[in-house]
Amino acid sequence: MKKNFSISKKMKWLLYSISAVLLLGFIGFSFILFGGRLVVDEERLILDAATTLETREGEVIGKLYNENRTLLPIDQIPEHVQEAFIAIEDRRFYDHAGVDFKSVVRAVARDLIAMEKKEGASTITQQAAKNLFLTNEKTWMRKTKEVMAAIYLEQQYSKDHILELYLNEIYFGNGLYGVEAASNYFFSKPSRDLTIAEGAMLAGLAKAPNGYSPIEYPEKALERRNVVLHSMESTGMISAEEKLQEQNKSLGLNVQNRQEMPWLNSYIDLVVQEARGVHDLSLEELRRGGYRIIVNMDEIAQKAAYDQFQNEEYFPGNTEGVEGAFIMMEQETGRIVSAIGGRDYQQGDLNRVTVNRQPGSTIKPIAVYGPAMMHSDQFTPYTLIPDQLTEYDGYSAANVTNTYDGAITLYEAIVDSKNAPSVWLLDQIGIPYAKKFLQEMNITLEDDGLAIALGGLSEGITPQQLMESYSGFSKHGEVIDSYTIERIYNKEDELLFQANPKTKEVFTPQVAWNMTEILMETVKKGTASAGNYEKALAGKTGSTQHPFVEGKTKDAWFAGYTPEYVAASWVGYDRSDEEHYLTGGSEYPTRLTKAILTEMDKQQPLADNFTKPGNVTALPEPIQLPEVTELEATYAFGSLSLIQGVLKWQGSEDDRIVYRIYEERDGIDKRIGEVEGDTEFILDQALFNLESYYVVPFNPLTKEEGQRSPSVSFAG
Repeated sequence: MKKNFSISKKMKWLLYSISAVLLLGFIGFSFILFGGRLVVDEERLILDAATTLETREGEVIGKLYNENRTLLPIDQIPEHVQEAFIAIEDRRFYDHAGVDFKSVVRAVARDLIAMEKKEGASTITQQAAKNLFLTNEKTWMRKTKEVMAAIYLEQQYSKDHILELYLNEIYFGNGLYGVEAASNYFFSKPSRDLTIAEGAMLAGLAKAPNGYSPIEYPEKALERRNVVLHSMESTGMISAEEKLQEQNKSLGLNVQNRQEMPWLNSYIDLVVQEARGVHDLSLEELRRGGYRIIVNMDEIAQKAAYDQFQNEEYFPGNTEGVEGAFIMMEQETGRIVSAIGGRDYQQGDLNRVTVNRQPGSTIKPIAVYGPAMMHSDQFTPYTLIPDQLTEYDGYSAANVTNTYDGAITLYEAIVDSKNAPSVWLLDQIGIPYAKKFLQEMNITLEDDGLAIALGGLSEGITPQQLMESYSGFSKHGEVIDSYTIERIYNKEDELLFQANPKTKEVFTPQVAWNMTEILMETVKKGTASAGNYEKALAGKTGSTQHPFVEGKTKDAWFAGYTPEYVAASWVGYDRSDEEHYLTGGSEYPTRLTKAILTEMDKQQPLADNFTKPGNVTALPEPIQLPEVTELEATYAFGSLSLIQGVLKWQGSEDDRIVYRIYEERDGIDKRIGEVEGDTEFILDQALFNLESYYVVPFNPLTKEEGQRSPSVSFAG
């Protein structure tokens, strides 16, 4: 009886012990699972990916990243690359639940012998957990957290997902994260094209990317690669023959040493600025979001502009530090093909293409003359307007030369950039009317004075705004929004944005064509004639008076367009004080722009001429009235034997000129006739005619008469 009681008692204790062990095991396992949930930060499982900037031709011009990584789904990573990592790092990867307890026991035994934490024994899952959530310190607590996190990951995610996470997260040295970035860097090709040997070399870097660097230590890298190949063969992933073939290969490096390309910096920053301002993508989001942004930069245009910006001859100043900005877009599409924000621009610098400056006379076509010609019944290119110094409630604007013609055509006022006529015309059309047109061109001004006519603005406008406004002339009256970003894709390569620029009709096609012809003349013979460019170009210069140094220039501008492009360039100092002023004017940005166009034309020929739209009338060339200095009066026999009087004079080859013939009289002289394009006038029955006559040339475009000729009579 006692014996049975004793056995029963022992059985109870055994059951209690087993239960306690099971309970403790359950508590321990629950603690590990619960602890893993605490260690794992789900947000850290979303890996940062680099955003790439590509041209429309597919060339990558820049990357934005916290970690240089290109994410790939596991099915896009070759199987032999996956196997290489598994063979060398965790050959029992598909068999364990996150922790390889055989390896752990072996590692603990070695650590106890060494009396310190030495042996790793980490599975791929543990390595992923350590890299994502923990530090590299070698402590038992860190190892415990690593185990908890690994088991939690295995409970929550598939093996393929964990392997994908690991292959995208792993660091390969040289600032490279993930197999795709490493493959592109070391072999200049995507990971899908890696050979078995190349994949093995990358797997070999996992243990110590710096110690096994194929660039710094090629022999160690080769040895380590062959160890990986041996592991692949021993696990049956490759055959012995394949192993020998691959081991006999060289490392086959084709290192992608990205050349420094400072000429890209301005454009890249403008893209970032547009992404932030227009598409609400912060810089941090761009650095981690893995976007693919297709941009409109044209390498020929961008490089030509950058090279010319290194030439000191276009940047005149009394001291060092003269800066500049240049921006160019396709006139038809609004695509910004080039942007230079400064002469030695570094990413993050002040991008001067988006900085407000006083535009000087470049504003005259868009704020005064274009709007005025929209009243075609009042103002045409050949309408005469006053050219005289006039005061308007205390404000007056002098011509640069301090000379005045009394009256001048709109055409001439633009070509010669006269100030007084521009201010008079703005006063006539009204400041609110002019500002309405500017608003249509996305230019909002707080200013309400006549100084608007000369670009004397309190805040100014940017080179980019000025460029866009001139598209209103190049694009037959329509202003188009400019942009750097053509398309945006997310990291899954889904299209998020496709450019569809807005256009707005501001001027009629006729006014736009009139301005094009006038600005072409401005480039040929007017204020924009400096420099050399043989192809089609229309444009306007501008400059502003320095506020502290009399007779010196603060801002110098050129804005213009070819049949293909619209551009604006600015030269000046960032600071405006007595110690910083330009020693030249608008001829310098004009020469600069023409030099850029010339370089572009060498590589990609530009148009020789503008093409007149079919729905407009060509603008007649200006008429230069001749001075008639010699007038002759002779006789000739006419029909019916009448003696006729013949007046002859030296005129012009321009047969559009009308010559008016006047007879002198007491009081008001009488106009007795006129001829067009001819230099002879016949009077019937001139015999015994004692009257005196003179000739006055007349311009049918401007409706103005020239100087009268000397008087002659048939009486001698």
